[in-house]
Amino acid sequence: MTGFGRAEKSAGENHVLVEIKSLNGKQFDMNLKLPPLLKSFEFDIRNFVSGKLQRGSVDCSITLKMNGASKPVSINPDLIRFYYQSISGLAKELNLDTSQVLGALLKLPEVVTPQNEVLDDASWQMVMQTIELAVNDVLQHRAEEGAVLLQDISSRIQNIRQLAQEIATLAPQRQVRLKETLERKLEEWVGKENVDANRLEQELIYYIEKIDISEELVRLNNHCDYFFSILAEPDPAKGKKLGFILQEIGREINTTGSKANDAEIQKSVVLMKDELEKAKEQVLNIL
Repeated sequence: MTGFGRAEKSAGENHVLVEIKSLNGKQFDMNLKLPPLLKSFEFDIRNFVSGKLQRGSVDCSITLKMNGASKPVSINPDLIRFYYQSISGLAKELNLDTSQVLGALLKLPEVVTPQNEVLDDASWQMVMQTIELAVNDVLQHRAEEGAVLLQDISSRIQNIRQLAQEIATLAPQRQVRLKETLERKLEEWVGKENVDANRLEQELIYYIEKIDISEELVRLNNHCDYFFSILAEPDPAKGKKLGFILQEIGREINTTGSKANDAEIQKSVVLMKDELEKAKEQVLNIL
């Protein structure tokens, strides 16, 4: 499910900002943007966020500002020379002036770095607290979306069950129409006086059994009941199980459609298939 979380904390002149965006996804995939000072903590951060969110395509950005007293810095002369040589070659090719390039060189990555800059325990705890607040914000958004999602899925399955009940009402009428059709055809082909009543009864039984959908409707209703029972379970990781149940519901709907032999029942089958596909799309958003 989708969600967005944002949190920030300050302590003295230090400031942490965490922004997390989560999109739908079957697996957990995280794009993490960290300042250099937090690079050594990347594994811990990934483990914490993945453990909380479990699934989805996640973008996480952490901004850390440490504005304490002035700290000694280190200038990397070898890196400056490398940058300068690269720029000089390009400038010569493009006939550009490089006399004022030093200021720009000093701003390039890793040229000027603070000496022995290490994140202390208090600052690290502040970072983790901020991450947790942002993650909880995402989970809150997910929970709100989940409530709407469950209501929508429930209505889809309830519609399928209602359509199945309508089909159960329509089904017996097919037997009457089948008998009338067979009698009419036989009278047209061999004449009414030549119709063998016993043979007609046997043929009727054969065709009625062939198009009988009572078992399919019973199983379909049972699958719907099971779906609702799983949906009501507190276990959040039930998406796969719900998906399997929807597959079984789909099989019963397809079998009902193939045996329907009735225009009105076929209409209901089409409506059930439409509701089923929408339910499948929504279940993909459940863990």
